[in-house]
Amino acid sequence: MNADQLRAAQAPLKTLYKEQPAAALRTLHAQGRIGDDEPTVRIETGHGKVLAGLHPATGGSGDDACSGDMLLESLAACAGVTFKAVAIAMGIAIRNARVIVEGDLDFRGTLGVAKDAPVGFSAIRMRFEFDSDASAEQRASLLKLVERYCVIAQTLRNPPSLQVSLG
Repeated sequence: MNADQLRAAQAPLKTLYKEQPAAALRTLHAQGRIGDDEPTVRIETGHGKVLAGLHPATGGSGDDACSGDMLLESLAACAGVTFKAVAIAMGIAIRNARVIVEGDLDFRGTLGVAKDAPVGFSAIRMRFEFDSDASAEQRASLLKLVERYCVIAQTLRNPPSLQVSLG
């Protein structure tokens, strides 16, 4: 895909959303079937099923996906797609690119071992490694725009309200 193709694909959407802002509002969905005998959840995605379970640091076997890893993978996916789309829009040729995401967890928190240990990530780091002839100014602009337009990065940086209920 080149910049003209990307603009052509997005132009009608941008026009629609400017003229009818409500058309841009969507509710995304996810659901999972909780395991009968094991602490697992089968997530049914549009691209197959994923069985999530305990991380080995909390007693899991390591055979199942870990939700913490999935969060980092979601960030890597969103940031990587955003990175490439922004690079295309800017006319920056990218070769051999990858995104690396790391997150720090203190598993004492989620196991209830230490009340002062946080439950959740205390830090997340993301970096891009790529080959390009882009100038330092273009690279800085690319990174700034990826941070601005990556949905998962913005959600982590500015958490939405979260309601939890029993049905």
